[in-house]
Amino acid sequence: MKAYYLLAVIPFIAILGGAAFVNKIEPYVLGLPFFLFWIILWSILCSVIMFVIYRLDPLNKGDEE
Repeated sequence: MKAYYLLAVIPFIAILGGAAFVNKIEPYVLGLPFFLFWIILWSILCSVIMFVIYRLDPLNKGDEE
């Protein structure tokens, strides 16, 4: 397994594993309870991480011009 594929595990651990630690209503971040903010943040970061994995994967480099 390539080392950069391990990046895909980070959002999984952050959302599921971190949920037990951030399951709080207070503090509010951007008007959202902290837990909801945590889920939204990691949804966005998951997309960024998947893009990084896509760009690092050598199988995807053949289609570029």
